[in-house]
Amino acid sequence: MQLFARVFEQSGEAIIITGPDREILAVNGTFTRLTGYSQEDALGQNPRMFQSGKESREFYQSMWEILSRENYWQGELWNKRKDGTLYPKWLAISVVRNDQGEVINYIGSFTDISERKQAASRIERLAHYDTLTNLPNRYNLLGKLTQALELAKRSMSNLSLLFIDLDHFKNINDSLGHHIGDIVLNQVAERLLESVRSADIVARLGGDEFVVVLQQIHSGIDAALIATKIQQSLSQTFQLEGHSLHVTPSIGISVFPYDGENVDDLMKNADLAMYHAKGKGRNNYQFYKMEMNEDVRERLLLESDLLAAIGREEFVLHYQPQIDLVSGRAIGVEALVRWLHPERGMVMPDIFIPLAEETGLILPIGDWVLKSACWQMAAWSREGLPPFRMAVNPSARQFKKGNLPGMLEDLILATGIDPHLLELEITESVAMDNPERAIYHLRRFREMGIELAMDDFGTGYSSLSYLKLLPINRLKIDRSFIQSIETGCEDSAIAAATIALAHTLGKGVVAEGVETEGQLSFLRANRCDIVQGYLFSVPLPEKELAEFVRRSQQ
Repeated sequence: MQLFARVFEQSGEAIIITGPDREILAVNGTFTRLTGYSQEDALGQNPRMFQSGKESREFYQSMWEILSRENYWQGELWNKRKDGTLYPKWLAISVVRNDQGEVINYIGSFTDISERKQAASRIERLAHYDTLTNLPNRYNLLGKLTQALELAKRSMSNLSLLFIDLDHFKNINDSLGHHIGDIVLNQVAERLLESVRSADIVARLGGDEFVVVLQQIHSGIDAALIATKIQQSLSQTFQLEGHSLHVTPSIGISVFPYDGENVDDLMKNADLAMYHAKGKGRNNYQFYKMEMNEDVRERLLLESDLLAAIGREEFVLHYQPQIDLVSGRAIGVEALVRWLHPERGMVMPDIFIPLAEETGLILPIGDWVLKSACWQMAAWSREGLPPFRMAVNPSARQFKKGNLPGMLEDLILATGIDPHLLELEITESVAMDNPERAIYHLRRFREMGIELAMDDFGTGYSSLSYLKLLPINRLKIDRSFIQSIETGCEDSAIAAATIALAHTLGKGVVAEGVETEGQLSFLRANRCDIVQGYLFSVPLPEKELAEFVRRSQQ
């Protein structure tokens, strides 16, 4: 008994003994040192008092089932010390039974494995992260890139890989020493992280080579914009230990799925593109596919011209007449923006409007369109033209920004126009994006006297339950339905149903894109209210439009 007592007290492991009812009968000195609980604290208590709350009820149910079946269990779990701190431990429990097989004791022994887990964590981090920059290393990158590729395949989205090499970085190491070089690499890592989104991946392959993985991008254009941002960030002077250093990157870009559908191909092709950037004089980016470089350059040039066009007032409005099918007169026009580029000539909206939407330039362009249309209405009124409605298409960004009602109030007051002659065409997708908000804003417009039309009706996901609540005056049937109403029975049925639906709800109908007499006959037979399209007139400059309106009134 003395021998067993010495073993119990001198053991390097904490030992706890309970009776069959799991009340603590004895603990050793190591238990007290590890947990902070004295014998007096523990005796008579249930070991559940040490639980940390990290393990689930199912965990303990499984443990006791194994003990009942096998008389032994061991595993890792967290417990709570007397001071409230949590710690991980490795616990082994044995069941002691008498000759009749009845449980008479449970004996638990455990050790604190905090240091072991910390060491394992350090080893794990060393295996997956660069020790200098704390960025993911090559091994970690390959795993993350594999996961990102799987996500891109499932979501059918693009992914881009940027291979970045610092130009002439060896000169810094050779002239100033590796200590300075390491500081530069750390600051490069920080600037790369600041240049991308939190969902993107930045990794260091080794030396002065870095990789950036851009997830969920729309096209190679997005990659080019980030590459430009990285160039601008790294081109800023590095000030450290009395030295002013300049670092430039050569960046190679590959895009999934066009430049490869697996990790190896994307890495290899981005690497090749990076060497192409070196060959182009360094401090630039190159795509793996040469034609992509041309597309991006053209896009960025167009974006630069578009920004300049706002200041140079290169935009003009053309107006397409809207014809009343009963009287045959022009009762309204739709204002359409055009870009008169000094070199490219007339640039049509389908080229520059999507670019303006992506870059945010649609806000100043949209504001200009609204202001110009309202002032033109005032000018026509002064010229003695008969009153007719002006339809304008505010962009989704303008609508969501929230200051449109106030801006229109100021415009109506400044120009003196009749608000009932101003019509806002709201796309179906904008209205249904947040129906409650749309109803609130549209009601404000109606209270101001402004008329409303739902544009591109039938191409989105409108809800009829919301449609009846929207305070709109007219539905516009999209040109995609009008183009095939003579030949496509489904489109003709949709067009006829839209007209009937609108009239049932007490709303007018405008058909756009009318180009043939057959389309016009169909629309007339189905009692469409208003039509517009090339059959009557192309969009016209202001003076020609004024003449058109005068002739139509006669």
